[in-house]
Amino acid sequence: MALRPWILAARPKTLPAALAPVLLGSALAHADGAFAALPAALALGFALLIQIGTNYANDYFDYVKGADSAERQGPPRAVASGMIRPRKMLAGTMVCFAIAFAEGLLLLPYGGWPLVAVGLASVLMGLAYTGGPSPLAYNGTADIFVLIFFGVVAVTMTYYVQAGSFTLDAFLLSLAPGALATNILVVNNYRDIDSDRAASKRTLIVRFGRGFGSAEYLLMLAVAQAVPLLLLYMGRGAAILLPIASLPAGLRMYALMRRAATRAEFDKALGGTALYMLGYSLLLALGLVL
Repeated sequence: MALRPWILAARPKTLPAALAPVLLGSALAHADGAFAALPAALALGFALLIQIGTNYANDYFDYVKGADSAERQGPPRAVASGMIRPRKMLAGTMVCFAIAFAEGLLLLPYGGWPLVAVGLASVLMGLAYTGGPSPLAYNGTADIFVLIFFGVVAVTMTYYVQAGSFTLDAFLLSLAPGALATNILVVNNYRDIDSDRAASKRTLIVRFGRGFGSAEYLLMLAVAQAVPLLLLYMGRGAAILLPIASLPAGLRMYALMRRAATRAEFDKALGGTALYMLGYSLLLALGLVL
């Protein structure tokens, strides 16, 4: 089996959305004297597998629903371009989610049976993102899904399996990666507005226009920049303000999205937004552990 199509379908440029919240949850655990390498590593593996499984499901269901048309400006999709047959992609999706769930079970000694519900919800939401009778990506609720699962759930659960508790600091911290992961989705939907509209994919940007998407990007960027200030107010040290230095880079990614007109330009904006999320998260993690 050729690996390259599967790697492309995993959408490596979007994977910082899975890495960043685990990094931050683990950094907060370290700052609170509770860091544990094994559950942190298991949480990272689970998050990456859920992200990849969701991307595979997206590739399959968008093809089935006709969203991956020739007019789409994004990178070629594996199923629509013929690199992977639909049945194989569906099987790969299920295998990826099954491995993720099995790995999640290894976290039970650290978080107990409630983690089963978290694992099931993650898999179901990954499938419901573009599959089922009312897909999240088609009815305009995907942005909320991303904010919750790539922010609140990922950070607080990563912290929980190490520290054994939920804290207000963990919740506030979770808003940053959730907001920046949402911006990855915003760029994707900003790019695909015409093909999404033709496929009846009613994203928020299809519903309200690119002006709304621009405002949403700036709002999510502002939320991320507010998080260090909130954590400083909660008693964290001044080093927590390090990510504020990243604001100019975030604004450059916003400007890049606004002026993009070709597939290559949008691809640069998407990859740059994901890298910005990773860089911001590294600065915030450093601010937590210093």
